[in-house]
Amino acid sequence: MENNQPIIVKRVKKIAGGHHGGAWKIAFADFATAMMAFFLVMWLMTTATPEQKKLISGYFQDPVGFSESASPYVIDLGGTPTPAPDKTLNPEPQDGETPADDAQGEIDKQQAESIAEEVERERLELLLQELQNKVEENPQLQNFKDQILFEITQDGLRIQIMDAENRPMFASGSARLQPYFEDILLALTDTITAVPNKISVSGHTDAQPFVGRGGYGNWELSSDRANAARRVLVAGGYDDEQVARVVGYASSALFDRDAPLNPVNRRIDIVVLTKKAQRAIEGEQSDAAPEDAPVEPDAVEPVGPDDPLPSGQLRERLNIFEDGVLQFDQPAE
Repeated sequence: MENNQPIIVKRVKKIAGGHHGGAWKIAFADFATAMMAFFLVMWLMTTATPEQKKLISGYFQDPVGFSESASPYVIDLGGTPTPAPDKTLNPEPQDGETPADDAQGEIDKQQAESIAEEVERERLELLLQELQNKVEENPQLQNFKDQILFEITQDGLRIQIMDAENRPMFASGSARLQPYFEDILLALTDTITAVPNKISVSGHTDAQPFVGRGGYGNWELSSDRANAARRVLVAGGYDDEQVARVVGYASSALFDRDAPLNPVNRRIDIVVLTKKAQRAIEGEQSDAAPEDAPVEPDAVEPVGPDDPLPSGQLRERLNIFEDGVLQFDQPAE
C-alpha cells in the first residue's frame, strides 16, 4: 500500500472556434456585399437623370399605384424645402426658346398618353375576344355569325351587323327592327356595358335611292335606324349617357364599294370608342353647339298623317310616325 503511486488526471479544456473557425468569413462576406451594394447605389445616383430619380422616388412612395406626383429627389425626408434652382447653371430661356422643364414635361405627358393608349388597346382586344367567344358559344348568335363582324380600328372596337340577302335587320324602307336583330343587340349589350368606354352608333344604307313623303330619304332612314338600335341597347340596360354619338351615313360609306346594292352595305356600326376618339367627338359637338338653335315646342305646328312635313320640322316630328304612316314613292332598302 505504501508503494502505490498517485494517479494524476489532466483535463484539457477545448475552446470552440479558435483561429481555425469560419464564422468571421460569413461576417466579412456580408460586409463586402453591403459595401458593394452601397457603392452601386452611389454610382446609380451619380449617373441617373432627375427624371429617373423622380420615377424611383415615386415607386418607393407608392409601389402599387405608382404616384405620378413624386419628388425629383431619391430621398425625401419631408419638410425640407426644395432648394431654389441655380440660375447660373440654368439660365432663363431666351425669346423663342422652350424651357427644359416644359420640354421634359411634354415628353412625360406623351409617354403617359402612349402607355394609356396601349392599356386601352389591350382592354379592347380582350373585349373583342370576349365578344367572339360569346358569338361562338351562344346558339342564338351562332345563326347570325356571318352577319356580325368585329375589328379593332384607330377609333376603337367596331361591331358591324349587316344585312343578308334573305335576312334583313329592318323592314324594307323603314326603321322597324326585325325581332332577331333586337335579340342580337340585347345579347351584346351586357358585354359592351362591362367596359367604361363610350360608344358611337351609325346607320348605313345601300346605294338604292328612294324618296319618301316630305323629302324623306336614305339620310333620314340611316339616322333613324341608328337611333332605333340605340333605343334597343338602352332598353337592354346600356346607360344612355354612355352613347357619344348617333349618326346616319346613308350610302356615303359603303362596305362593298364594288357592289353598291350589296345587302352588306345596309348595316349598323357600333364602335366602342377609345378616349382619344371620344374627345374628338365631344370636341366636334362642343364646337357645333353654339350654332344649333334649340327648337321651341310651340314652334312645331301639329300636322296630320297626310300633311307633308316642313324640312325644319322633319327631325322633331319623325318619332310620331309608326308602321304604315310613312308612305314611300318607291320601294327601297
